[in-house]
Amino acid sequence: MKREKQIEDAFIAKLKEQGYTYNEDIRSKDALQENFRRHFERLNQVELTDEDFTRLLSKITTSNVFEASKALRQTNSFALEDDKMLHYTLINLEDWCKNEFEVINQLQINDKKSYHRYDVMLLINGLPIVQIELKSYGISPKVAMEQIVRYKNDPGNGYTNTLLCFMQIFVVSNETHTFYFSNNANKHFNFNKEESFLPVYHWADEENKKVTHLHPFVKVFLGKYALSQMISKYMVLVETETQILMMRPYQIYAVKAIVDCIEQNRGNGYIWHTTGSGKTLTSFKAATLLKSYPEIEKCIFVVDRKDLDQQTRDEFNKFQEGCVEENTNTKNLVERMLSNDLSDKIIVTTIQKLGLALDENSKGNRGNKRNGKKTYAQRLKSLKNKRVVFIFDECHRSQFGENHKSITTFFPQSQLFGFTGTPIFETNSTARKIEGKNKTPFTTGDVFEKELHAYTITNAIEDKNVLRFNIDYFDKEGNGKASKKEVLPVKVVVDAIIEKHDLATNHRTFNAILATSSIDNAIAYYQEFQRVQEDKQASDEGFVPLKVACVFSPPAEGNKDVRQLQEDLEQEKKDNKENPEEKKEALTKIINDYNQRYGANHSVQEFDKYYKDVQKRIKDQKYPITPETPKSHRIDLVIVVDMLLTGFDSKYLNTIYVDKNLKYHGLIQAFSRTNRVLNDTKPLGNVLDFRRQDGAVDEAIELFSGMSQGSRAREIWIVEPADKTIEKYQKAKEDLKEFMEIQGLDFEPSSVVNLKGDKARIEFIKKFREIQKIKIQLDQYTGLTKEERKEIEKILPIDSIRGFRTEYLDIARDLKKQQGRDLRPRDGGEETDLQLVLFKSALVDYDYIMKLIARITQDLIRQKMTRGELIEEIIKEISSNANFMDDKEDLIAYVATLKSGKGLSEREVKDGYQAFKAEKMDRELSEIAKRHGLNDERVKELVTAVMDRMILDGEQLTHLLEPLGLGWEARYNKEEELMKDLAPHLRKRSAGQEISGLSAYE
Repeated sequence: MKREKQIEDAFIAKLKEQGYTYNEDIRSKDALQENFRRHFERLNQVELTDEDFTRLLSKITTSNVFEASKALRQTNSFALEDDKMLHYTLINLEDWCKNEFEVINQLQINDKKSYHRYDVMLLINGLPIVQIELKSYGISPKVAMEQIVRYKNDPGNGYTNTLLCFMQIFVVSNETHTFYFSNNANKHFNFNKEESFLPVYHWADEENKKVTHLHPFVKVFLGKYALSQMISKYMVLVETETQILMMRPYQIYAVKAIVDCIEQNRGNGYIWHTTGSGKTLTSFKAATLLKSYPEIEKCIFVVDRKDLDQQTRDEFNKFQEGCVEENTNTKNLVERMLSNDLSDKIIVTTIQKLGLALDENSKGNRGNKRNGKKTYAQRLKSLKNKRVVFIFDECHRSQFGENHKSITTFFPQSQLFGFTGTPIFETNSTARKIEGKNKTPFTTGDVFEKELHAYTITNAIEDKNVLRFNIDYFDKEGNGKASKKEVLPVKVVVDAIIEKHDLATNHRTFNAILATSSIDNAIAYYQEFQRVQEDKQASDEGFVPLKVACVFSPPAEGNKDVRQLQEDLEQEKKDNKENPEEKKEALTKIINDYNQRYGANHSVQEFDKYYKDVQKRIKDQKYPITPETPKSHRIDLVIVVDMLLTGFDSKYLNTIYVDKNLKYHGLIQAFSRTNRVLNDTKPLGNVLDFRRQDGAVDEAIELFSGMSQGSRAREIWIVEPADKTIEKYQKAKEDLKEFMEIQGLDFEPSSVVNLKGDKARIEFIKKFREIQKIKIQLDQYTGLTKEERKEIEKILPIDSIRGFRTEYLDIARDLKKQQGRDLRPRDGGEETDLQLVLFKSALVDYDYIMKLIARITQDLIRQKMTRGELIEEIIKEISSNANFMDDKEDLIAYVATLKSGKGLSEREVKDGYQAFKAEKMDRELSEIAKRHGLNDERVKELVTAVMDRMILDGEQLTHLLEPLGLGWEARYNKEEELMKDLAPHLRKRSAGQEISGLSAYE
């Protein structure tokens, strides 16, 4: 087996073949700095004094990687010792071949708290830009990812106080598998609260074939020209979030294709990138690159509908604040199109406003004529023969066909580029064009001529950028013989949704959409949910009703915002022509119910605000329950007709119930609302189809898969049937059982504690993690039969699952703590992949536990459990659930203090628990103060000050220790001893919120 040293040597040899200079003398911080000085003086044609260089290093080394990244890409200034101002660059931005590229290895930056040694680094003009961490065969590159994260979190790390602050890209590889990802501030560079790791990528070629072996990766990604392009063109600094994004390979190919088409003036083209693939970032980068082309007069990004206009502009401005101004009407659009200001070179507008500007018969143009003014079209004639680039969002929108001819006629030198997740082919076209006496289908290709790049949903699923679908074709008889043409009664569908919703959404962790066939149908569903749920509450006090909202557009009645909104809502526009007053009255009642539930103040007259509020609540569905995201703020189900079925994204929406006929792009767009990636608690997008449209699904897969074999695509798109997944579950259980038996242990949760050594405990983590991931997927299958559910329970009874999960969480917590403490690899450098999945439950949340605890204090005669059994049940739930990892000990201790017969309410239990925790923490602080010989009140004052500002700085500790009269070395040691006790206490108080400066002491 190849050792890490052999892989490293071969890797450096490949880099030398690519033109890198190997500098084997740079192994220390001082050598790195001296090498940078030489390059800096050459690049900027200056000779620095030692004092100048020391001050320069002090100025450019920073703990803020975002600011360092900006400085890397711009011209900076610095006052020299002789008071002259030096305007300098760190890299040659105009001519990248004039930069110098070096490779170094085994750099070690020793610090009082840091023992890091870095495998390989690539330098540009002496600055470390890329770090490559290598592992030997058989060790996952994810181990190297965790190592980098740990290095960055260590106090005194080189990334915050040396030239390593300019690091842009990390590469990890065991030679056969290679990944890359961008550097970022720690808030964007860790396991976040949703248990998702930072974005990590494989490189791929234009056909989306992965380049995973390190040697070809060197050529296509780390070659000097390729790396220069990545740094200068294909990384995006998101100003509003101070985040560094790397474009994915398919995004880069799309941008290159557009730019090449423009440089060669080769007409129009379209990009087929599936829903959820980040086309806004792609189009933003294409537009910003075009901004530097003097021959391009304007780059106009065209969207459809008012809400997308705002959404896209906000997205663009997120990437670069203020880069796109708001143009609220056609007059402003025309003025910006005529402006010579560079800030007006990129314009985001709607196709409707553009059409009005070019239409001589529009209301605005007729008004100008009456007043003796030039029409908008006449004013825009100065642009007629200039090169204007139009980039269209979702280019198959219905309005586009009507405006296409007027745009190309008015701007004969224009080039048109479209983005779509679902192109219109002849098969799925509903529009027709007239050619002589013939009517033929109107396609995306008719407008945009040629496909420039494709990244289909098949590609995205294989890349894990979107989820696969679980499609359940509902059969009310349960025998598979229901007629496909049968439209089920509303009550049948409502009963089925109420029965299946908790399973489909992982006990309401996620929310859902019900797609209906008409406005009348949506109203009927809303009313039926109200009636059925009221009846259930009356007969079952334990029933918790779904929080149901409903959105459909009101009759326009001259409201131009609603009229504009309805231009893409064909069914709703049609429905509102019949009995509009009845629909308006029903919508008023729906909005009033919504206002009452959520404390809002919306109205039909300002429908747009109501619609946006509904969207926000769907997107804000976050677990676990917190004071900021209480259950009362959530929506479980939204009933829709046309709205939200295209262009709406939420990671927390995982299910769509379908009671309307869908085909081709409409079907794919609707289903794709469910498949945004979140974490392992969301393994699939759920579709429950009440119209049995399996034939339409197969046709859509065949059309949009991008593959010649539709059956192969179906295997990629659709999750395995239940029987196959149950087989995998059985196999995962047998693997764990065999492992336990090899360890000489019974296959019981109680035996896990007897596992010897970290290696065995880590193996248990991996094997049980696989069991739990499959179980989560099975739990969200809505079509399981009673027999299949019995089989799943038989494989691993719920008590066994819960017991093993308790052990899993305890081991995970201990290993994470241990890994966090170790600054050097253990066991001769062998490290472990601890990409843990801390499975949380929405069913057993904080409110649920408080309710159970309240029952302990109440009369138990009518309960099914004794007091002891109830306490045991509560402890099991707390111990086996990641929601309570940090509170486990406190909750169990609090339960032990409660006596039956007090009859406490849930609110009193919550208040009592908070008081119990506060008192316990107060005692802990007193013990810490006593242990370290400090004043009790002063320690508590420090903690209060830290929690108020969420900042811990060294001056606070210096002030606290001042009465001890220690010398600097003794004070430093005392500070370290104190923080061993105080840091965990502060971390617990913060309840997951970040305390700035605390990580330096952990």
